[in-house]
Amino acid sequence: MPEITFVTPKCRYPGGDDKIFGANTRANQKSDEIGFENVINATVGALLNDDGSLSVMKSVMNHFRSLPDAEISAYAPIAGLPEFRQAVVEACFGDHRPKGHIEAVATPGGSGAIRNTIWNYSDPGDAILTSDWYWGPYDTQAKVNGRRLETYKLFDDSGMFNIGAFRDKTEKLLKAQERLVILLNSPAHNPTGYSLADSEWESVMDTICKLAENPDKRIVLFADIAYIDFAGDDSSRAFMELFGNLPENVLVIVAYSMSKAFTLYGLRSGAMICISSNEYATKEFFNSCQVANRGTWSNGTRGAQKLLADIFTDENLKTEIEWERTYYKTLLKERAKAFQKASKKAGLAICPYKHGFFVTVPCNKPNEVAEELENKNIYAVALQRGLRFAVCSVSKEKCAKAPKIIKAVIDEKSGK
Repeated sequence: MPEITFVTPKCRYPGGDDKIFGANTRANQKSDEIGFENVINATVGALLNDDGSLSVMKSVMNHFRSLPDAEISAYAPIAGLPEFRQAVVEACFGDHRPKGHIEAVATPGGSGAIRNTIWNYSDPGDAILTSDWYWGPYDTQAKVNGRRLETYKLFDDSGMFNIGAFRDKTEKLLKAQERLVILLNSPAHNPTGYSLADSEWESVMDTICKLAENPDKRIVLFADIAYIDFAGDDSSRAFMELFGNLPENVLVIVAYSMSKAFTLYGLRSGAMICISSNEYATKEFFNSCQVANRGTWSNGTRGAQKLLADIFTDENLKTEIEWERTYYKTLLKERAKAFQKASKKAGLAICPYKHGFFVTVPCNKPNEVAEELENKNIYAVALQRGLRFAVCSVSKEKCAKAPKIIKAVIDEKSGK
């Protein structure tokens, strides 16, 4: 019988499991066969305990369960609960709120913020800019919304942010199109773990402001800060003060997610927060994002929104959560240090890492390397130019064990 197609050409994609979830499934199957202690599953982009169970902040879940039924079951406003939108601005910026007009709209996590930004602030066929190491769904989001992803080289020869490559690519794209959306993931970049220094952020903003001297251009900087609460103390937010007092044809949108900061991955709650020197631009943002919400997922998860609002009106609860989060931050830091130390000892090259859930190992033939590692009971995610190893989901002991094995497999596949 001949095949019959109904899906429009622009929406036809090959089948198969998601690469990350597929690798995780295989790792779990292997654990069932030979024992969890004999498998290193570095695929999961969530904090796990040493025994492989999900790390859940008890202080967060206890308060969530105490919410009245109606606060969990009822619809939330399309833009989010007003008290949530106020709390999320405080949660995002801390003591480093930029000067300017600020507005927030609830989204289902950072992914919803990415979708609305691409859809509302670029034209069909436009290029969306990000670095050459990037979270895979950036490309998916661009494609399904009729745009394309272009990249610049993230690191220079010194292992620092490549401001020259960033400047060259932004200039080139703004010559070809009237508006440009820039996706910049820092601190604790996924997948490399790199965090821009404040001086590097200053260079980024100076570059954008220089490009904005052409009043006919529109530049939207999308700051993806999903992992910021695992990237140091409050000073890690200082760079966001640079988002204030910008040219009026520059708009900054910050994506805030509750997934990592509160171990609430499945509740899908977050916000997109806009900063502008022009008041009308923030009103336009609020109105257009409400409509975009209504036309896609409608509204967000009320219970999660109420939870965040309560946290920022209850100092005791907030302190309890921050104390518990500190424990997990320390756990993550120790795992990452163990992986870095073992990599150095084994001679395994990794991308510059500062904070976050992931370490990236550059290599040739990443799919072949990942496949061979699975034969040795190590599961990592193959990227286009390397492997992503989730230190967030692997014990300190296993983080110390993996680099030597990874190095040997890379050398074998490289013919060394």
